[in-house]
This record gives sequence, C-alpha cells and structure tokens, in this order.
Amino acid sequence: MVVLTIATPMTGCAHKAKATSAPPPTVTTSASTEVTPTGTPVSTPVRKRATPATTSAATPPRFTAAISKVSRANVKYSWHQGCPVPISALRLIKMTYWGMDKQPHPGQLMVNASVATDVVKVFKKLYEGRYPIRRMELIDVYKGSDFDSIEADNTSAFNCRNAEGSSSWSQHAYGLAIDINTCENPYVTASGVVAHKNCVKFKDRSRRDPGVIHNGDQVVRAFAAIGWGWGGTWNGTRDYQHFSSNGR
Repeated sequence: MVVLTIATPMTGCAHKAKATSAPPPTVTTSASTEVTPTGTPVSTPVRKRATPATTSAATPPRFTAAISKVSRANVKYSWHQGCPVPISALRLIKMTYWGMDKQPHPGQLMVNASVATDVVKVFKKLYEGRYPIRRMELIDVYKGSDFDSIEADNTSAFNCRNAEGSSSWSQHAYGLAIDINTCENPYVTASGVVAHKNCVKFKDRSRRDPGVIHNGDQVVRAFAAIGWGWGGTWNGTRDYQHFSSNGR
C-alpha cells in the first residue's frame, strides 16, 4: 500500500492578558502614580483589562489517499475471465472526497495501475476546490450493475463491460475511465433520451446545481491536466459524467 498524503489537523489557540495587583491601601485609577494616606507618592503600574480568549474555527481534514493492490474479493461482480485486463493490473484507491453535504467522506475507486497516481492528483484538486461528489463506491456494491450505480448517483471507475450500445469493451473495462456524479451529469443520446427519470432535468446544461460539470470548469481542467478527455464534448451522444484516458 502506498500512502500519498497524511492529514494534519489544525487547532486554534487562546491568548490571555495578565492583570497586576494594586497596593492594598489604595484604589487604582488610570494614572501611573498614587498617593497613600500618609501623603507619600507611590508609583504603580496601570491595570489592563483582560482580553477574552479566542479560538479559530476548525478546518476540514486534508485530502488523503492510499493506493493498494486488488484482490479477487474486491471484484467479485465486476471482473470475470476474458476481461481485457487481469486483476493484477488494477489498483484500489481509498481517498477523501468532498460530499454534497459540504463534509469530507472516505471513498473508494478502482482504476488501472498505470493511471492510479494521476487519478489521485485529480481528486486531490477536486477536494481542495470543494467540488461536491454524491458518493464514491466500487461498482461491486451494485453487483456490477452500471444502471444501479447511476441510479444511486455514484462515482465509479473500473467495470468489465462493453461500451454503451456497442460490442466493444468500454474504457471502464480497462480501468481507464471514470464516471462522476452520474445523475447530475447524465448520458444523453443524440435524440435527447436520458434513461434515468430522476436525472432527465439535467439535460439542461445551463443548470448550476452542485456537482454539475461544465466545459472548462475545475473538473474538466483537472482531468485535462493528466491528458484525459470529457464525454461532454462528444458529437451526437453526450456522456457528461464520463472522463477517459483516450477521450472515448
């Protein structure tokens, strides 16, 4: 296992001012000298009012990520004999993501070993930019069903399956594609069909709901920085959730 980032919590601090004691037989004023009952001047320090303690607001934990090898148990439903990559070519990433509830959460993503480090860089940028993600679970949580994963608005990567409407392998079958916020960023056919009824409203790409991806935004830029393309710019069919290493 390779741990890429270690979180360091931040704490606030408090400051207090010290008060000084006045001589017993006198009453302290703002003056720097006093007169005792005997008429002898006595020099005394000016008392200062104590400053209330202050505490800085706590900040969310920093992004963390760990990359590890994949076992057969991790891909019980999403991998089978005949897949274009062996299990040994995959890596499991456990990392922090920023949730729709504006809180950090632990997530899991499975990708090709060749891109694991780059993918971590992308999601570190998204976390630090507070881009919100609904959930991040392995496709095996949904028994390998891409449809059910989309219904749950899940962000996922590896799944040994064919491309939509094709007999060829999807880039997901190689662990070289990632789908993000699958409801807010639907797959829209050339005729405008969205298969998931709760996501139909997101055909309207002028919407500014949390998690919606727009051309040139921080999500597109983060993936472009590692050379990945976005399905939101395809001709005809648009796959707004989809990013892949070859742009397909």
